Amino acid sequence: MSADQDKPKPDKLLVEGVSKWFRTPRATVQALDDMNLRVTEGEFVCLVGPSGCGKTTLLDIMAGLTRPDEGRVVADGQLVEGPGRHRLVMFQESALFPWLTVFGNVMFGLKRKPGLTNAERRDIADAHLRLVGLEKFKKSFVHELSGGMKQRIALARSLAPDPQVLLMDEPFGALDAITREHLYQDLQQICRERKKTIIFVTHNVREAVCLGDRVFILSPSPGRIREEFRISLPRPRDINSPELAVIAQRITQALKFYLVGSRDAAA
Repeated sequence: MSADQDKPKPDKLLVEGVSKWFRTPRATVQALDDMNLRVTEGEFVCLVGPSGCGKTTLLDIMAGLTRPDEGRVVADGQLVEGPGRHRLVMFQESALFPWLTVFGNVMFGLKRKPGLTNAERRDIADAHLRLVGLEKFKKSFVHELSGGMKQRIALARSLAPDPQVLLMDEPFGALDAITREHLYQDLQQICRERKKTIIFVTHNVREAVCLGDRVFILSPSPGRIREEFRISLPRPRDINSPELAVIAQRITQALKFYLVGSRDAAA
């Protein structure tokens, strides 16, 4: 093993003691309680849990879209106090602009990246359309695309500005099973080639095991990180493989255990 391989990877994102409350005139609800998470460079981390466990709230705090009431988030040694171009979010809905072409949508994601000429932006957009296999559709409009194609364009738009961290909030949840499986393979290949740091929110345990280097279980009321699973299966992974199913079953059983415990505590 080389000296470089022996060196620990640097932190890309650090969540320390993060808690969050949502307050209305009638009630105060704690969404997150003392969240702690360390994500290293090039790592793919999945957050798994039922609805209401604070997965999206935590992702929004990492992105700088929401401020924590307690604790802090640090990205590359800098305190996160708002959105930044080095941390981009890909949502469950593709959120593409219907008045722009496919090419225009990917170009839009490059407008905030400084130091590029328009020709360079166009070259980058073309390269990312080839990366997701949609270069032949660059002149198409959103309404002409399937759901899977829209998510591929959203992925290309997110990757084109070369963010240091990509935050993905259930991006494949609304797609059919066959389309999701194709995108799992695409995303694994992109991660292998680009060595991106990704934090991926999902309620699908098999999806998490298929994609993640580590999987964290969250429980609700309030949201807490309960357990970490390291996934050592070789890549590329097939979501239908028996080995993956065994690990997913273990995580599902643990998730059920913590969910029952949360319900008992709430009662």
